[in-house]
Amino acid sequence: MSERDDREGGADPLEALIREQLRELGEDPERDGLQRTPERVASSLRWLTRGYEMSVTDAVNGAIFQDEHDSMVLVKDIELYSLCEHHMLPFFGKAHVAYIPDGRIVGLSKIPRLVEVFARRLQVQERLTEQIAGAVEEALAPRGVGVIVEAYHLCMMMRGVEKQNSKTITSAVRGNFRSDPRTREEFLRLVLSPQFIS
Repeated sequence: MSERDDREGGADPLEALIREQLRELGEDPERDGLQRTPERVASSLRWLTRGYEMSVTDAVNGAIFQDEHDSMVLVKDIELYSLCEHHMLPFFGKAHVAYIPDGRIVGLSKIPRLVEVFARRLQVQERLTEQIAGAVEEALAPRGVGVIVEAYHLCMMMRGVEKQNSKTITSAVRGNFRSDPRTREEFLRLVLSPQFIS
């Protein structure tokens, strides 16, 4: 059973809104190529914003382990896709997430899942970066957290200033990453390096 059929009375209010939006744009939602567009767009929007139904606890899923590792852990080049809350146009790029454990580590696959929790919502990049850092801090209580997000925004590339090569970089640092310049420098060097440093 589809989401549409599962709704009370079989009518999906989001589909109805999209159908009306097509009319407002001067289109005929009943023409051949558009008849199923409201259904597809509604399904797509729910997929792209599924982060509202996700939580940090669900993303981590108990994969926290006691360990005395006390050096930096960095998961680099995590692809992310989100929607700008101002224009509902996509922005996309990469997140680099690092932490210094304080007796606990998390399964490596859980860090991209944490990114997904917040990326799959209507967002601004600045808040997204802080939310990722806060989630790692909440889940692990580490000595420090560092997050850098690099993204291209279609609201700048397709409309407005129409600058196709502009990239936005945001960062959030907590704990040792904020208080210790050497830790912050190591983080930046590892993130900016095109390959692993031996």
